[in-house]
Amino acid sequence: MVNHDNSLVATLIEKGVNIPVPSTVEIGEDVDINRISPEDVTIHSGCKIFGKKTLIMSGVELGSRSPVTIKNCQLGKKVDLKGGYFEESTFLDSANMGDGAEVREGCLLEEEANGAHTVGLKQTILFPFVTLGSIINYCDILMAGGTSRTNHSEVGSSYIHFNYTPNQDKATASLIGNVAQGVMLNQPPIFLGGQGGIVGPCQLGFNTVIAAGVIYREDCPQGHKLLIGKESQKDDIDFYPGLYWSVKRRVLNSIEYIANIIALRQWYLLIRSKFYDGSDLDKFLYDGAIEKLEIIFNERVKRFKALANKMEKSIQLYKSVMGNQTSEKLLNQKIELLKSIQVIEDEFISCKAYLGEESLKIEFLKSIYISIQKKGKNYINVIQNLSETETKVGTSWLLTIIDHVRKSVLKYLPSYI
Repeated sequence: MVNHDNSLVATLIEKGVNIPVPSTVEIGEDVDINRISPEDVTIHSGCKIFGKKTLIMSGVELGSRSPVTIKNCQLGKKVDLKGGYFEESTFLDSANMGDGAEVREGCLLEEEANGAHTVGLKQTILFPFVTLGSIINYCDILMAGGTSRTNHSEVGSSYIHFNYTPNQDKATASLIGNVAQGVMLNQPPIFLGGQGGIVGPCQLGFNTVIAAGVIYREDCPQGHKLLIGKESQKDDIDFYPGLYWSVKRRVLNSIEYIANIIALRQWYLLIRSKFYDGSDLDKFLYDGAIEKLEIIFNERVKRFKALANKMEKSIQLYKSVMGNQTSEKLLNQKIELLKSIQVIEDEFISCKAYLGEESLKIEFLKSIYISIQKKGKNYINVIQNLSETETKVGTSWLLTIIDHVRKSVLKYLPSYI
């Protein structure tokens, strides 16, 4: 329900929230105004705030260019949303988005991540400093890289992540950078040139540059490359809806993405949590981030399972089209995926409880505790002041989680190895 008598707006003004044109602002009756900080918060005309999970911390500014609608979002300190629609997403300190944004369910923008005008996101994770240009569709993706606002991963304007296939599946999430190295905030940036796109599911390593105008359809997990694209198929070919001519890359990249999400979840539970044990508002922001990782995990497993279930039709079509020229390897890959999907889903869920190699975890946690004692609870400052040896330990620990997930699933898919 929307509050039409402006009583909640009046209460916020009394608390100290700056609302220049209160008659134009709508506050839903389910909003807990105790989760809206009065400290240096500005809500401009035309803004709408809904949802019992909504959090607005100090220094937030909403709607400086056009009205903003937020629904069940958590906004950390100094978040600036200039205009658009934002739902079921979490923005950590100093994240910001330009005018005309549409940020849908399951997004997590970490510190100082930002986008220019007319950016569309869903199920998107941006690590600190990652910058998106204008007129971008960037759903179902994780992007890391960069060390500061002057040395950051960037996506050029008019860029698209192609995340929906002609066979109507979305097992297409792309990993731009990775979690194990990316969380250390010490990796070189990734640059995706404007007027281009990547076809998911894709893996790109750090220090990768994709030239402007290129639609990239492959993987470069090792990074350190300038990718200028390759000539695509020249001749038209027959299209059979539901027929997959290959599945290995799609399956392996999907497993890798889910493994990275599981590792990032443990990073939040064991490391990030140390920076959010202060006020109730801090805790609520942290809980919002954890919730987004759960949403993303569930979505990716759901989409992976849907892909597997499409193999039954694909097998029949493949045999019909190819006759006695079928590839036994491709058939085995499809059959394994179809027959094993339930146990694979169970493995993904079970792997969420794995904490990584114990000695590495303990050693890295000790480094974090010591650094917090010296540097305080500024997350970026603490992480970036870890020694090279300490960051290597942390990366090695996270890699044990990723490797555990990978091995746990691939034991049911021997033809993919």
